[in-house]
Amino acid sequence: MDVQAIKKTARQARRYVLQMNHRAGKGHTGADLSEIDILCTLYMAVMDRAQARPDCDRFILSKGHGAGGFYCSAAAMGLLDPAVLTQYMGDDTLLAGHPVRQKLPELVEINSGGLGHGLPVAVGLALGNKLAGRGHRRAFVLLGDGELAEGSNWEAAMSASKFQLDNLVAIVDRNRLQLAGKTESIMPLEPLADKWRAFGFEVLECDGHDPVALVEAVNAPSAGKPRVILASTEKGRGISFMANVPAWHHLVPDDKQLAQALAELED
Repeated sequence: MDVQAIKKTARQARRYVLQMNHRAGKGHTGADLSEIDILCTLYMAVMDRAQARPDCDRFILSKGHGAGGFYCSAAAMGLLDPAVLTQYMGDDTLLAGHPVRQKLPELVEINSGGLGHGLPVAVGLALGNKLAGRGHRRAFVLLGDGELAEGSNWEAAMSASKFQLDNLVAIVDRNRLQLAGKTESIMPLEPLADKWRAFGFEVLECDGHDPVALVEAVNAPSAGKPRVILASTEKGRGISFMANVPAWHHLVPDDKQLAQALAELED
């Protein structure tokens, strides 16, 4: 694993997010920035995507409002032409405000953004792999922590436990903020680790901005259970005036803010 390459790629992805959202005048800037280290680490150091579907590791972005971070990470990793980022949220664009499989079938597994749907689909993928003799292939799903208020997640968790899906890895982008404020004020999640354990999951916690910690958590020896990683992150990560500010869930930078933010991301 080339940690410095992952960090450099993530920094470029953050630049793309700021420029893309500024250009579009739309986006979920804070949510995009919190997830980027997770995305770059998964694609660059964890998942096996060399085989054709279905015989490869699969990734689902359940927090579909983080589509911008996903697109920009893909562009920074060479999986998407950066020139396409100018289309973001335009008319009949490849890059809709939430991921659309029909637009980007090589990158997007499901149309997501209706929160609470990604984990159930990932459970189906993991179970399908087991039934087809591909238990070595894993299904990864990235969840927002505010999304966990959706009951469908916990129905899916029960199924994952019942079928002993040790090839399922759920990662919670635990930035502790959502659209209207703090998750613990809107719909408390704690004790979150204990909740997942009660549903039969193996729980690991790590710094969601540390590639080494993320890889260690993902690849830790299996306990024969589905795994959830509570990845502690910072909404608006990397930009001083955006970090941990709920309003940046939906805000986009103006000209002055863009210049300052890009300056903070200089190598």
